[in-house]
Amino acid sequence: MSDFGRQSLGDKAGAAMKPDSQKSYLEQAGDAIKGKTDSAASTAQPESQKSYTQQAGDMLSGNKNDNQESLMDKAKNTFGSK
Repeated sequence: MSDFGRQSLGDKAGAAMKPDSQKSYLEQAGDAIKGKTDSAASTAQPESQKSYTQQAGDMLSGNKNDNQESLMDKAKNTFGSK
């Protein structure tokens, strides 16, 4: 199970298993967009709010963020609104 807005581990594995040479340009573009979106969602969500499965998937895929605050919290703190 994946967190809201995130790719499931099965989807990530499926995309990684098929070589780019066997994918259409549309599939390659879709994988790239999904990867960027998932990475952004990973960064935006604090580790403390991720499921154990998503934390493990992020660690394996290199999406693990070490910040404890979300980007939204950092913006709020910067501008002094909370």
